[in-house]
Amino acid sequence: MNLRRGILSATLALVAAFALTACAGLPTGGAVQEGLPAGSDDGPPDISFRPTGPQPGATPEQIVDGFLLAGSGPAATAGSEWSTAREFLGATFRDQWNPSAQVTVDILADREAVLLDDDTVEVTVTPVATVDEKGVYERAAGGTIPLAFELGKNGAGEWRITQAPDGIVLDRTTFTQVFRPYPLAYFDASWTYLVPDVRWFPQTNTASRIADALVNKPRSDWLAPAVKTAFPEGVTAQIGVPVVSGVAGVTLENALGVDQTALDRMQAQLEASLGAAGVSEVEMLADNTLIPAQATPTRRTTVTGPALARIEQGFGFLTGDELTEIPGLSDAVEQVDAAAIQVGVDRETAAVRTTDGAVRRVTADGEAAVLDSRSGLVDPSIDPSGVIWTVPVGAPQAVRAYLADGTEVQIEAAWPGASRIAAMAVSRDGARIVALVSSGGRTSVWAAGIIHDQNGVPRSLSAPFELGVADGAGIGLAWLDDTTVGVLAVDGATVRVVEQLVGGPGLVTPGPEGAASISGANSISSVRLRGADGTLYIKRGANWQQTASGILVLATQQGTPE
Repeated sequence: MNLRRGILSATLALVAAFALTACAGLPTGGAVQEGLPAGSDDGPPDISFRPTGPQPGATPEQIVDGFLLAGSGPAATAGSEWSTAREFLGATFRDQWNPSAQVTVDILADREAVLLDDDTVEVTVTPVATVDEKGVYERAAGGTIPLAFELGKNGAGEWRITQAPDGIVLDRTTFTQVFRPYPLAYFDASWTYLVPDVRWFPQTNTASRIADALVNKPRSDWLAPAVKTAFPEGVTAQIGVPVVSGVAGVTLENALGVDQTALDRMQAQLEASLGAAGVSEVEMLADNTLIPAQATPTRRTTVTGPALARIEQGFGFLTGDELTEIPGLSDAVEQVDAAAIQVGVDRETAAVRTTDGAVRRVTADGEAAVLDSRSGLVDPSIDPSGVIWTVPVGAPQAVRAYLADGTEVQIEAAWPGASRIAAMAVSRDGARIVALVSSGGRTSVWAAGIIHDQNGVPRSLSAPFELGVADGAGIGLAWLDDTTVGVLAVDGATVRVVEQLVGGPGLVTPGPEGAASISGANSISSVRLRGADGTLYIKRGANWQQTASGILVLATQQGTPE
């Protein structure tokens, strides 16, 4: 059978099947993952739960408990997702319930059910997070939430739920087994980089969910002002994306007549977004016809593997005992007494905080111009355009951006409500910025989108989005890859390293005593720490391995020249 004809036939069949379902699915997203090898049809391994339906003679409490447990099974039968959960519902309510409205992620041990009267059960849950209908993961504010379930008996005399809140409830362990994070790909303001917007989806019909979220649904609120999509208004994706031998067929409505530049960018977004669902190739289709498109090339955000450090012998990339200097820039950095260094993507410019507290722009031609001399500045960050970002510890709202020509820009709407800021870092794509801030008596990691004007100049930040809470005093922050931020926190002699997904839960592990700074490379497995005594550590599995000593400054880098 012709592959394209097979995809078209499968597309029509899937569209018909999905038209019968009451929900389009729960979008989700996460860290960038490699797809399956070409030729695989099945996507990620199927570890889905197989919950059981209602048992004869079950009490109202047992029916509600079984219904909540059945939220772990999103698989569809008879054209309806979460079909096992629907078995617990009365016939007239079955099609009214919308499981896609929200996921409440809770602590199972704290879940309590009380029979209020003969036909009403109230379940109190302690949410740790929610996932909305777009698949956006958000930390819960704390406290408990009561959920009311009304029941009645069916014709066979069995209890069934006649009213229930929309959405599903999953305990935090089950959630990460049923749902996975996937990055939807958008463009930065300059159409140069792809920017991930992490969403969470169940592991069924994943390609369809991703395409639906990318094309048909809005971007995450905090990121939307900072990124662009190539899909014009009015262009929509049909529900149902068949994947045949690794090739996904995405049928678009109103796409004929879209200019070629937009089509090529649309292709790039789809390929990057669907790659984590086991898709190796994407075909865009309209009116049963293949839309010719070639994915627009985008700039990578990978960095060089070796640690970037300043030692007694100089500044450069450190491999074992061998130091490889950056032509011009290493000598220029050595001319200033650097306490913190971030190297720009071109490796011709660095943002440097010197030991006197000032921030300088250091260039490969030997220039070391002072940009900001305010008291108490945090380590500076440099974006792909060479813009250097600064802020004082005690004034989180006083963020400044210094353009490549030295022009100073006061950034509006920066970190509202924060009382202190310990660290701030721009992402390698230049569209996002994270900060370690104090607010309301706790230290948290916040993310915001960087909003540029029509000339590409950064002007303001979007409303911040809380990613996680640091357990202890935050002392360091670095991007580990495109979707993960590393946080270094101390509480007395206890050191903790948080690998915080931007749009998901964080992983907390113990760090070596005396750790003082953090940097990352291309994945969460490449976290590096510098001890106060100059020891360099790298994470190997669950342990921290000493790889070097005599590190004066552990620097960070913002990409690789192309």
